[in-house]
Amino acid sequence: MRQIQIPRALSIAGSDSGGGAGIQADIKTFGAFGCYGMSVITALTAQNTLGVSAIAPVSVDFIRAQFAAVVDDIGVDALKTGMLGDAATVAAVSALITEAKLTRLVVDPVMIAKSGAKLLDEAAVHTLRRDLLPLALVVTPNLPEAEALLGATVRSEADRAEAARRIHAMGPRWVVLKGGHADGDEVTDLLYDGESFHRETSPRIHTRHTHGTGCTFAAAMTAVLARGEAVPKAFVLAKRFVAEAIANNPGLGGGHGPLNHLLPGYS
Repeated sequence: MRQIQIPRALSIAGSDSGGGAGIQADIKTFGAFGCYGMSVITALTAQNTLGVSAIAPVSVDFIRAQFAAVVDDIGVDALKTGMLGDAATVAAVSALITEAKLTRLVVDPVMIAKSGAKLLDEAAVHTLRRDLLPLALVVTPNLPEAEALLGATVRSEADRAEAARRIHAMGPRWVVLKGGHADGDEVTDLLYDGESFHRETSPRIHTRHTHGTGCTFAAAMTAVLARGEAVPKAFVLAKRFVAEAIANNPGLGGGHGPLNHLLPGYS
């Protein structure tokens, strides 16, 4: 029987029981881009479109066991991190990635859920800056996450450019500063490589169905990188995928509903 070579993408993140964000969104997005998706679960959440009602962290030892099981047997072409929760988890994940010599890493610095629930404590933010960001090929903060990383307000175009420069100085090779939290009828995402800026703009889609946009964007970039493509192409395809997934959302739930991750044409 002929063996099919398939790109391998790993998500290290929390589980979303509602399926709209976290591990579940990542695995679906990997599949949409023709990748074999794997997971290391850092926390269990009881959540739906209305909010997060409970969080159960996973022990560092079990995180290590999951990581070893996947990496030692199946292998990883690209990976992303999402919800990590606390400093010990951030430090452990950083060490695992370093030891495994995995370099195609997308860091989604998940800090606050769409519902407002806090998903990363203060000590963990410091550890993320110190240990994880220097390992990243790409980091993908939205504006509130950029503000938390920098301890500064990010509002104007000049603020955003300066924020990208300062985050880049923390170690990642590329910075994507997402503009979904800004005002206006258009959403502009900024890509910075330490020398030049590239901007991608799309019409704002006015809808409450935006749960999991950050996870999905980072997962889409990870999948394209796993296929061997360069960061600028991953950036463009991820933005296009998220915009279409929002526009074609399935209309589920009574709150911030999920995107449509089952779009054709990205494999």
